[in-house]
Amino acid sequence: MLVYVNDLIITRSNETSVVKLKTNLWQQFSIKDLEKVEYFFGIEMATSSKGGFLNQQKYILDMLQDAEMLHTKPAIIPLDSKMQLDSSSKPLLTFTTYQRIVGKLIYLTITRPDITFAVSLLSQYMHAPTAQHLDMMKCILRYLKGTIDRGIIMTRNGHTDITRYTDSDWARNALDKRSTTRYCMFIGGNLVS
Repeated sequence: MLVYVNDLIITRSNETSVVKLKTNLWQQFSIKDLEKVEYFFGIEMATSSKGGFLNQQKYILDMLQDAEMLHTKPAIIPLDSKMQLDSSSKPLLTFTTYQRIVGKLIYLTITRPDITFAVSLLSQYMHAPTAQHLDMMKCILRYLKGTIDRGIIMTRNGHTDITRYTDSDWARNALDKRSTTRYCMFIGGNLVS
């Protein structure tokens, strides 16, 4: 069961368990059953016999329109891995748009782990972004335009094993010489974090 404020998603391979839980909820609360979920908080859900596919295509289109980049040329990567932040880059005078778009990008990482590192880098500069950060944000948006149909596939793998992978980059950040650690976690072979 996924709970967000007053919205619930209930799923289970055993339909009898789902019906029993719904019955218990109806006895305690006034609820409305919308049956099959296809769209939940900006996340589109498609199901098949193999599992489910989660993406945020409409959310990306809305974000591109908000950033006035709907008709921009797509990029093939979200961020150049060899790029170094320049401490002499000109600060942005107004950065409310930057903050709004980066906040949306953070939410988008739910179904787009491929942009997580780039977005986490941008989010470190929410209160003092520069022109270079704005260019980086635009590069991510251009990448999203070219990969709008990507998302996460959740399949039935017959197990619930938990696997975690990590990677660390020791003191490579040119600005503060801090280390960066990345990780991904799988439950039953499906990426969850």
